[in-house]
Amino acid sequence: MKSLRTRINFRNPVVARCYDKNGNLKWTRRCFNGVTDVGIEQLLDAQFNGGSQSSTWYMLLVDNSGFSAFADGDTMGSHSGWTEDQTYAASTRPEWTADAAGSRAVTNSSTVDFAINGTTVIKGIAAVDNNVKGGTSGTLFATASFSSNASVENGDTLKVTYTVSG
Repeated sequence: MKSLRTRINFRNPVVARCYDKNGNLKWTRRCFNGVTDVGIEQLLDAQFNGGSQSSTWYMLLVDNSGFSAFADGDTMGSHSGWTEDQTYAASTRPEWTADAAGSRAVTNSSTVDFAINGTTVIKGIAAVDNNVKGGTSGTLFATASFSSNASVENGDTLKVTYTVSG
């Protein structure tokens, strides 16, 4: 008898598109996330151990300045290789709202938008279950690094799509 094997893919795509103040596409970055140890453990505990589910997720921007690396052991309270970039107008991190699962994936059909209010270089994106901009609590689920610089300036809008598949 042949056994059925299913693998959950934690190398999921993040697509970020930057539009200038006139709505013109400036650049697109596509990268793949890595899921943190605490992210995987939270998912497994919620599904198989009666742990608490995080029902709301948010996206944050990762600053290019001082970036050295993401690590599997990163948490919101401890991530020495990177810092959160807060060069956007909202007072809280924007929510990532996943559509219903289908075809073994969840994604957001409505983009996560960041209204940029300064000039900076973004290194990547992360998903966390806490909306406090610059906050250090909550579960850091995933991080994703762009392969090249992603410069933004005042008036730009960064639109992000994130897919989690298995």
